[in-house]
Amino acid sequence: MDRLKGRGKGVGRRERGGGREGEEEKGGRGSRKGERGGEGEGRKGLGVRGKGKRQDYLEWPDYFMAIAFLSAQRSKDPKTQVGACIVNEEKKIVGIGYNGMPVGCDDDLMPWNREGENVLETKRLYVCHAELNAVLNKNSADVKNCSIYVALFPCNECAKVVIQSGIKEVIYYSDKYHDKPEFKASRRMMDLAGVKYRQYIPKKKKIVIDFSVIERQDSLQEVTNGSTMENLKIGDS
Repeated sequence: MDRLKGRGKGVGRRERGGGREGEEEKGGRGSRKGERGGEGEGRKGLGVRGKGKRQDYLEWPDYFMAIAFLSAQRSKDPKTQVGACIVNEEKKIVGIGYNGMPVGCDDDLMPWNREGENVLETKRLYVCHAELNAVLNKNSADVKNCSIYVALFPCNECAKVVIQSGIKEVIYYSDKYHDKPEFKASRRMMDLAGVKYRQYIPKKKKIVIDFSVIERQDSLQEVTNGSTMENLKIGDS
């Protein structure tokens, strides 16, 4: 009986010992888990899981207005360069245009003066405005219910194009010719036709396009990836 009691005590001790071992093992697992967690945090810090999205990206309105302004840089007009960007309800660009002479009319042979004694020797009767070209350059069946982003408020001729094409909203940057008859007529027609128009000033006053930035981004990514792989090897070993 004493032996059995002794055995019982021994078993009890072993059980209690096993409990401690279990706790140690549990603690060890916890430690290993913590180590793995630390590695995970390290990897996250190194960019494997990422640190979240950029915060200074272009918002949609800024992006579309910027496209309009960028398109304007294609214009040959020495005085006024205007661009337009048509966007559908899914925020997809369906048309881009800028002010210029009709296709087939040599830019070097056409007049570019805004004023002159002879109106035939001014650009007024020849230039196709950005809004018209954007509609004509559409890559969809139509532009109904679309919005058009444009640098300048549309003149009366462009307002007609906007209305007839089914565009529902005009977002413009500048209305510097507000009091001229052509633009008063434009607002009158769009009001009657139910076309909305509003001014939009982008949050970013200036956007610089630096073509070399992609090279710097690649170099930075290579360095980051190299450091990441080095740390991953150390962590996994």
